[in-house]
Amino acid sequence: MDISALPARERILLTAHDLFYADGIRATGIDRVIAASGVTKVTFYRHFPSKDDLVRAFLDHRHARWMAWFVDALGRRGAHERAGDAGALLLVAEVMAEWFADPGFRGCAFINSVAEVGSSVAGAAERAREHKREMVEVIAGLLSAASPARMALAQAAALGVDGAIVKAQMGNAALAREAVDDLRHLLEALAAAPRPTAAR
Repeated sequence: MDISALPARERILLTAHDLFYADGIRATGIDRVIAASGVTKVTFYRHFPSKDDLVRAFLDHRHARWMAWFVDALGRRGAHERAGDAGALLLVAEVMAEWFADPGFRGCAFINSVAEVGSSVAGAAERAREHKREMVEVIAGLLSAASPARMALAQAAALGVDGAIVKAQMGNAALAREAVDDLRHLLEALAAAPRPTAAR
């Protein structure tokens, strides 16, 4: 994507997104973002008074971008039509396999960011929690709305997703496939788990 024609703020944000995600927040200095986005320091600081402001904007942008992709990837596999079916939850493993196979995959930007900057960037941890909460909501949408354990199952599945992401990030393509297999086994177990019945 050629970003040279975009407004300065968008160029800075998209450049920072790619650099922060590929190389890390701490390893990417402001001067590098400025040079790569083709703006002056004055222009940069007009839009982002500090690196922390840029990090927060990066996380907001990454959240919107990743969630749109996640929902679309599930939709391409018929998630809307299969929602509530026993096998719908397994679509999550297929989606993760697609992501892990992407040459640009560098793990979860939110897990990475919390590990890198923790509470030193105000709002970063809160954005990470919100991202994970929304991921759980999307996963819950695959499950039967009538199930009293719906949110608990979605949270367990999301925890499995995060574990698979970390495992895939640590190794090569073979380890990424193993992470997907592990996630699929977990999702199968969750899908087959007996549903609690309402008290009489």
